Amino acid sequence: MMRYIGVKTALSNDQGSTIGGKASNLFKLQELGLNVPKFLVIPSEVLQNFVSDDLLIASQDEILNCINEISIPQEFIDGMLSQFQGVKYFAVRSSALDEDSKSLSYAGQFESYLFVTPVQVAAHIKLVWRSAFSRRIIDYRKQNQVTSEMGIAVIVQEMLDSEISGVAFGLNPVNGNRHQKVINSVYGLGEGLVSGQLNSDHFTVEADIVSSEIAVKEEKFVLDDNSKGGTVCVAVDLVDQSSASLSDKQVLEISSLLDRLAIHFNGPQDIEFAYRDGTLYLLQTRPITATFSAFEDRGNYILWDNSNIIESYPGITKPLTFSFISQSYENAYKLFCAFMGVSAKSISANQRVFINTLGLIRGRVYYNLKTWYHMLALLPGYSINARFMEKMMGVKERFDLPQSYRLSKAQAWWSILKMGVQMYRRFLSLPRRRKEFMILLDSTIDKYKKIDFDEKDSKELMDLYLQFEFTLLNEWKAPLLNDFFAMIWFGLLQKNCEKLEIKGNPNIHNDLLCGSEDIISVQPIHRCIAIASLVDQDVTLRQQFVEWDEQRIWRELKENTSAKYQELRGEIDRYLTDFGERCIGELKLETVSYVQDPSKLIRIIKSYVINGLTATRLSDKVEHNVREQAEALVAEKLKGNFFKQWKFKKTLNRARELVSARENLRYERTRAFGVVRQIFVHMGREFSTLKVIDDPRDIFFLSKEEIFAFIEGRSINVNLKTLVDLRKNEYLQFEQESPPAERFATYGPVYVFNDFYDRSKANLLDGDLKGIGCCPGIVRAKVRVVRDPESISSLEGDILVTSSTDPGWVTLFPSASGIIVERGSLLSHSAIVSREMGIPCIVGVTGLLATLNTGDEIEMDGSTGMIKIMHTA
Repeated sequence: MMRYIGVKTALSNDQGSTIGGKASNLFKLQELGLNVPKFLVIPSEVLQNFVSDDLLIASQDEILNCINEISIPQEFIDGMLSQFQGVKYFAVRSSALDEDSKSLSYAGQFESYLFVTPVQVAAHIKLVWRSAFSRRIIDYRKQNQVTSEMGIAVIVQEMLDSEISGVAFGLNPVNGNRHQKVINSVYGLGEGLVSGQLNSDHFTVEADIVSSEIAVKEEKFVLDDNSKGGTVCVAVDLVDQSSASLSDKQVLEISSLLDRLAIHFNGPQDIEFAYRDGTLYLLQTRPITATFSAFEDRGNYILWDNSNIIESYPGITKPLTFSFISQSYENAYKLFCAFMGVSAKSISANQRVFINTLGLIRGRVYYNLKTWYHMLALLPGYSINARFMEKMMGVKERFDLPQSYRLSKAQAWWSILKMGVQMYRRFLSLPRRRKEFMILLDSTIDKYKKIDFDEKDSKELMDLYLQFEFTLLNEWKAPLLNDFFAMIWFGLLQKNCEKLEIKGNPNIHNDLLCGSEDIISVQPIHRCIAIASLVDQDVTLRQQFVEWDEQRIWRELKENTSAKYQELRGEIDRYLTDFGERCIGELKLETVSYVQDPSKLIRIIKSYVINGLTATRLSDKVEHNVREQAEALVAEKLKGNFFKQWKFKKTLNRARELVSARENLRYERTRAFGVVRQIFVHMGREFSTLKVIDDPRDIFFLSKEEIFAFIEGRSINVNLKTLVDLRKNEYLQFEQESPPAERFATYGPVYVFNDFYDRSKANLLDGDLKGIGCCPGIVRAKVRVVRDPESISSLEGDILVTSSTDPGWVTLFPSASGIIVERGSLLSHSAIVSREMGIPCIVGVTGLLATLNTGDEIEMDGSTGMIKIMHTA
């Protein structure tokens, strides 16, 4: 039986991606207030509802025949046409689900029909629909390696009887010159221009200067005068044939429109336009999909990558956080380079390098790899350090600076000799420096925890922050030095393991790092399990944790004075004191931590109680077995060679110590960021009380410099409410967008005409997947794709699949049978903690989220990094 969806649903814009790129863009143009002829869209699923389910599994010929035989209900057509009062003719056009995307345009591939009469609309909807399954579309998709499911929506639009029509490009489509816009136009309809049948005028605009090449335009396409609709080619009046179809004023109007669209769509656009009665109408816009390597040398080439930093700053990062971490990175790495022996003169000469270690792309934090490699080039031994850094940061492709950026061989050798002794001494002093840093950190944080921030005004809060920055944030040398040596020794361990050529275990260096027992990241799990066990022992408490929501449980714990509630409250308070800042997005100042909202911790405990996680695999010493087996394999390979055994053991012990310290020092950073968070939360309350901003949390939409400038009288914007509103609107758009690619290049000014979404390095993959094995073990189970860890309470033995994790995810790990992460490296948080917990783990899997879906059954090998897809959901 045929199914039918009503006209209202079919014509609404609430169908998401089922209306295709072309239709989506029309809605966006309409929202921008541009002149767009009235249109309606029939979504893909509405077309499918006109046929039986058999169509979804039919052959191409059967699909075409089925569409021919379909009778679109007349009430559907009547309801649609009733929206076009007074319109005599229509354009019926395609909007394929992946049409007019940043990578595919399908230009000229689908059928479009002009001047369609009302009685012809139903038939032409079917003709456009049929074109989606034509041989040329199948060949086009095959040629472009398109593997997504085919689908098409249909646009029905008021037909303009235009006097002038044309196409325009936001850059020169011939040579890629982004400083030029190109416009082609003809008299009448654009049909002859697009098909190439007619000569057209050619206009080039550069710096608002118009250059024209006027063609002799002998013919034009217009409405066929007969009542059956359609178009006909007629002669152009002799007086107009050699005249410009567009005036310079109109050309500049189109050029200005292209500028506006490029800013809104974040890239140059290819548009179709028409003039009728002197008014400019926009018929469609799509991204320019061609690439122009000849113009990729236009200056300021930057390679961006967030493979590793996404763990610390997942999703959208607000302006206050970015301004804080950007300066923190700058100051920290200046200190680090000075500590490593780079001269003050060299640091001063490379000031822009340190300022630009991070970038903010559509609200998301990225590493500027050009500056990171440049910074490494200031140190001796660049080629060694660069390779180790790539492993630590999890970047998937090598990127090297030009030779001119590096030290000469003579300089490098001299620097190595000069700094070798210094670096060795500093390495030997690292344990002492870590201890001194911890003493300073503990005393500083204890001091700030005793401060009543509610009693401080904005100037006092600012001074407290500046003092905290001077005392602690500018003394971050020990963690940075530890990171550097962790990078070196981990790389040396991996290199030594590769030389052993142990078959069947390519990642044995990971196995050797299991079972350290001194990594603080797993402590929150132990403590949460202990608290859950305490709840589970009492029938009343257990019932409340199962049946009540977290807010009600927390209120009961605060108000009930009986012994068992006070005991439980005491354990939770101690957890908050020790780990209250360890949460999802813990390094983002805008994050609401467990300290600020303890009910978020209660939610974790509640999930542990419900799912019986009061005794976990943490007690079965899986990680120790993995470690002992790896040590036995190495011992067998080195049997009888005592010098190599001693050398290998020394390297292994150093790597274990440094990698564990690296993870533990990351937690100390979390504690320090918690103090900064508290200061700015109270700053937001103060600003809100003073009516400087509307809501206390609006403070996170301002940069640190803007806040301090407002306090001190240096603010360029006096009305911060207006600035906050502007940022809110912009960040709302960022949140609604798909995230930029993991790795991409930009040229020239970063935010002008660069494609942040080029996913050529992370395409949908055919067949099995491959990543970096981090913790051994073969698991066959169903996939659970998790994008927001706060959206679920337990994985119930499924394999956790996600884009990236930060330390706040750790409470989900015990309920997972395996962990697969799209981003990350061998030294990322998920790799380290999974090794400590003995949970099979794979990171750095290109195309993971584009390939796997919740419910898919897979087999993962945490040793080799191989992922086999057994069944799809």
